[in-house]
Amino acid sequence: MASNVLDSVLFRDSFGTPEMRAIFDDKELIRKYVEVEIALAQAQAECGVILQEAADEIAAKCDADSLDFDLLRHETEIVGYPILPLVHQISKQAGNSGGYVHWGATTQDIMDSAVALQIRDGFDLIERDIKALRKILADLSKRYRNTAMAGRTHLQQALPVTFGYKTAIWLDMFDRHQQRLEQLKPRVLVGEFAGAAGTLASLGDKGLAVQKAMMNILGLGVPVSTWHVARDGFAEAVNFLALVTGSLGKIAYDVMLMASNEFGELYEPFVKGRGASSTMPQKRNPISSELMLACAKGVRQQAGLMLDAMIQDLERATGPWHAEWISIPESFVLTAGALNQAKFMLGGLIVDEEAMGRNLDMTNGLIVAEAVMMGLAPYIGRQEAHEVVYDACRIVNEQGGHLADVLNAMPAVSSRLQPEIVKRLTDPRNYLGIAPAMVDQVLEHSAKLGY
Repeated sequence: MASNVLDSVLFRDSFGTPEMRAIFDDKELIRKYVEVEIALAQAQAECGVILQEAADEIAAKCDADSLDFDLLRHETEIVGYPILPLVHQISKQAGNSGGYVHWGATTQDIMDSAVALQIRDGFDLIERDIKALRKILADLSKRYRNTAMAGRTHLQQALPVTFGYKTAIWLDMFDRHQQRLEQLKPRVLVGEFAGAAGTLASLGDKGLAVQKAMMNILGLGVPVSTWHVARDGFAEAVNFLALVTGSLGKIAYDVMLMASNEFGELYEPFVKGRGASSTMPQKRNPISSELMLACAKGVRQQAGLMLDAMIQDLERATGPWHAEWISIPESFVLTAGALNQAKFMLGGLIVDEEAMGRNLDMTNGLIVAEAVMMGLAPYIGRQEAHEVVYDACRIVNEQGGHLADVLNAMPAVSSRLQPEIVKRLTDPRNYLGIAPAMVDQVLEHSAKLGY
């Protein structure tokens, strides 16, 4: 029986994906440990530290999948780390060359490098999903470039925008995430091999050569300095995931609000039974958005833990390092889950353009009071124009009617502007600013990044 949602048969595919879980499950982690140990032996043979025959035997015989996992678990509980128990077993697998396994390494070298490999694989999935999501958002932005709707500030109608303008803002966030991911990879995807106190003393003058050869074999960056207690790379990785899920949470929040009955402008894709209530047959709850928001909150907590774990003692840490073992896998799985929900939800998003139009018109022209004020200002000055329009808005709010009719009945307006001009000024669809042009600008920039 699972004790958390990431492993739960009921919830695991709501909060994560099988692909990402496979990268961070125990067996894959142990495979990465063995991969790192083999790479170390190969690098040492290349540099003349151990015999080539020993490295070849280690590579040929060490096999993560044939380990005694029950014994490994039991000894890990005793030792506190899995590497010494692992070395016991793979040294036996390596036969006559077993004495050269883990030569000159320390536990953290193997574990850090293995996690860097996991993060690399996790980033591949994250990057794929970000690109897919950007394509979905670009398509929405093109399709709804000119679809006028009410823009809202402080949850009140403010000025008209277009739905494509809204989705273009979402797209631009993920364009930046795409760029961030490319920029952080050289900083984060760096291996670790530095020995007990980080000085590689046990390898004499061959330490740096072995380190470089080992990282070349693993396909990881070569560290400039030992990072046993310099954890900014892994902290950056998880805080990047927090930025990604934070953006997904913002989208989810917008969709949930706009899907409420009082708005009725957006709906998640229809799947029979999805979002159903056990007591209210009329309900269509925004399930994907709710899960995206929950994942964002979860990753945010783990990002904070990673920042806390950066504060480590001296040359090798005590407890802070262990906190990463909690944060990194959970953050990657939750981010994958949130992106998966976002692709489904936005890929099939139902946009009710008629509802957007009705909501835009519901204030009887008040949403574009600024347009009328700016239209009057050249004739009577901005301050007087503000006062005239303010009075007209108050009449509409208290007595009803349309803003155009109230304004046309006011001498200060009718003596200066033709009725049809006032009517045009009070049509929200004529006051979109450069929203459509901004959509074009975002789309052009996004296309240059590629999908």
